[in-house]
Amino acid sequence: MTSTVKDMLATYPADLGAVDRDKLTRCIEECVACAQACTACADACLSEGMVGDLTKCIRTDMDCADICTTTAAVLSRHTGYDANITRAMLQACAVACRACGDECASHADMHDHCRLCAEACRSCEQACDELLGALG
Repeated sequence: MTSTVKDMLATYPADLGAVDRDKLTRCIEECVACAQACTACADACLSEGMVGDLTKCIRTDMDCADICTTTAAVLSRHTGYDANITRAMLQACAVACRACGDECASHADMHDHCRLCAEACRSCEQACDELLGALG
């Protein structure tokens, strides 16, 4: 299967340094997938009959989607790279994914969209943590 993220990294004209390209690729892809899942979950929550009970879930979904989207964008830019900013973004993304994953998991028994979102959040959190570990 071809990966646009992997292909774009491969065509980057400058040296990316010692970054693990596989972990970077996975992290960008997981951030994008998580942002989509969180956006869809928030929208599905708004369509539920008990929307008032899902306020915190909607908020964490929206926060996580925004943070994942921004993290994917930062990870996709390499000109003038600043490792401290990258680390901070990855840490923030992992925290947001953990919070959203926990919140969605608490509704997963009643809402499949929350179950799927929690899974996406867990996968993204893991990818962020793995890339952080590789950055040192």
